[in-house]
Amino acid sequence: MPTYREAENVQEALERVRAAVPSVDVLVVDDSSDDGTEAIARAAADRLGQIDILSRPEKTGLGEAYRAGFAVGLERGYEALVQMDADLSHDAKELPTMLTALEAGADLVIGSRYVPGGSIPHWPWFRRALSRYGNRYAGLVLGLKVRDATAGYRAVRADALRAIDVWSTRSKGYGFQIETAYRVGRWSGKVTEVPSVFTDRVRGHSKMTWGIFAEELLLVTWWGFRDRILRRGRSRPRKDAPSG
Repeated sequence: MPTYREAENVQEALERVRAAVPSVDVLVVDDSSDDGTEAIARAAADRLGQIDILSRPEKTGLGEAYRAGFAVGLERGYEALVQMDADLSHDAKELPTMLTALEAGADLVIGSRYVPGGSIPHWPWFRRALSRYGNRYAGLVLGLKVRDATAGYRAVRADALRAIDVWSTRSKGYGFQIETAYRVGRWSGKVTEVPSVFTDRVRGHSKMTWGIFAEELLLVTWWGFRDRILRRGRSRPRKDAPSG
């Protein structure tokens, strides 16, 4: 659970996770928030149990936070890892469904807004358009058979993270979601989308910026050009070998 300036939300987010899946361990990856997020998370950890805090010295992007968190999980030997936001936009009650899909054989489970049953209530039209067309562009350019490649609510097998060499991913922002889904697909991993209701934050401010959106667009365009044009004719990556 990456956090940056989520003092208003992090305690409730952790309480919801503990209520939904009482046995899981939680890692909060905080990018040196200056609003007391880390202290609140530590207090919640003392009260709820099975919660650790990884404090990073500076804010270097969402992708870096995910890579740091995954590194801890893999080092500790977990077989499955989940990523979710701390701003209450991801419904913790959906966690059992996602974990069940992983146990059923999926390598990556995406809490999807764009499959039947998924939704984004209260989003203004321009955010809906930006998200939908961004996903459609990624699917077209990358040949990605995923409706919601930008979703940040996910469960993934540890073996899949190792196979795709998650540490070599380049994205610093939300493009990390597209990059990892794309790599799992190229590895021939099984990607499953389950419906998710994405509730826009009611406290705090969104971290999305036009710069982050531009990074996603440029990276997707480059990956498509590199893999579908420059590497045309090369053999498809095997599921037993990581993609480059």
